[in-house]
Formats: sequence, structure tokens, C-alpha cells
Amino acid sequence: RKLAMTNAQSDNAVGAELDRIASEFFRAVSFEAGQRPPYENIRGLFIGSGLLIKNAGPMPEISTVSEFIAPRQAQVDSGALSRFHESELSQRTVIFGNVAHRFSAYEKSGTMNGAAFKARGMISTQFVLTPSGWKMSSMAWDDERAGLRIPAEYLPPERDTLA
Repeated sequence: RKLAMTNAQSDNAVGAELDRIASEFFRAVSFEAGQRPPYENIRGLFIGSGLLIKNAGPMPEISTVSEFIAPRQAQVDSGALSRFHESELSQRTVIFGNVAHRFSAYEKSGTMNGAAFKARGMISTQFVLTPSGWKMSSMAWDDERAGLRIPAEYLPPERDTLA
């Protein structure tokens, strides 16, 4: 389906669709203890050649959707990753015709090998309008660390420090 990008009303409709896609991604990676994450749902959110890029270390970890899912599924299957939750704290989305960019603050938490962990960071997501609707084309993220904090304008007042 093709959405026209000619006015604020259509931008609002596109914004709502991009919100839905982002929410679906966070639902697909999140799960509680005793549950299984619906990782396969990620495939429908991305274009076929979509990339997920973790850039929180010395070298970017660039993955296709399948390469992103496989190690996470293995950690769940082995019991190493027993809980994970990721959510968007805030976002700014810019839409221009058939492309859009979303810059989001996020937080994540989970249990890996019996130890709780949590982190926050920023995600840059690119969307493209395809014949089958809006899809993610790439998602790149970095986590907070010493000397690198989420900009204050991306944090709700009660979330300005990592608890």
C-alpha cells in the first residue's frame, strides 16, 4: 500500500505507522522469564536486506535480520538469556516522502547467566516506503557508558539518571 506524503495529516498517519513498527520491534525482542521471545516477527518489520548494527564497542557488529536473531535465539534456547525487556523512552521522527528517520532513546534490562543487567542508549532507525508498506531498512545503536550519556532532551524528567 502506498501512503501519500503531501500534508500534515498524511505525516501523522505515517508517524502512527512508524510508531507501530517500532513498538512491534520492541515487543519482538522482549520477553519475561518462562516465555519465549517472538524473534521471527522481526523479519516482517525489515526490508529483505535490512541491517541491525550494534556500535557499542571498538568495532561495529553488523548483522542481517537472520544474523541478529540467531545468537539471541541460541541464548534463549540454552537458558543463558532468561528475560529481556527493551523499550523506547522517547523519539524524534522526521518523514520526507518515502523515507523516514527515527532517533530514539531506549532502555533495556534482562537476566543473562543468572545476573541482572540494564543499560540505556540511542537508536537510529531508517524506514523506507515499499510496495508492501513502511519497513525498517536499518537500525544502529550505541549504549551509554562513561563519557557518553543520552542527551537530556531525549529523557523524560523522571528518567534523567540511570537507576
